[in-house]
Amino acid sequence: MKIKVCGMRNPENIRQVAALQPDYMGFIFYEGSKRFAEGNITPELLADLPSSIKKTGVFVNASTENITATVKKYKLNAVQLHGRETPRQCAEVKQLGVEIIKVFSVDDKFVFENTLLYESCADYFLFDTRGQEYGGNGFPFDWELLKDYLSPKPYFLSGGINLENIRQLNKVRPKPFAIDVNSGFEQEPGLKKVEELKELFKLLKER
Repeated sequence: MKIKVCGMRNPENIRQVAALQPDYMGFIFYEGSKRFAEGNITPELLADLPSSIKKTGVFVNASTENITATVKKYKLNAVQLHGRETPRQCAEVKQLGVEIIKVFSVDDKFVFENTLLYESCADYFLFDTRGQEYGGNGFPFDWELLKDYLSPKPYFLSGGINLENIRQLNKVRPKPFAIDVNSGFEQEPGLKKVEELKELFKLLKER
């Protein structure tokens, strides 16, 4: 199972987490986020990361022009669309040659058929907890709801994942392609607990 560590912004912390070799690292380019990365990271910092790590830009209702400029500036490998982006915009961003991760916020009223319009333009879906914020809310949704997800499209599981509930992951069906961790492994917004992440990586490798 792949691992994405999201909400990175502290240069030294980024280097420490990169040493663990996550599959994806997420950098948030949404000004409303407590983990807003612009101004804290540089293109040079991201260029020095291991090539095996997919550098992922997280955007919320940004213009295609803004996304394009950021992808080029930081040489991003993937774009995570976390707002109300249309399938058309999704397809436009895909033309940049990046992986597209389209996010859906899940609660007990969520209809999984909502993903269908994005089947052709997204490489992956990401299911997060519906909350007050666009991500980083710190609590999981009911993973039982995923049994209603019938698409073959691989998905990232997100929302309040921590060292306790990760032990229930083997019960989740369909099985996630990846997990996306953020606030459950933080000392403060944007600063990850490296030792706890080491424990997470160890637990997942033992599966």
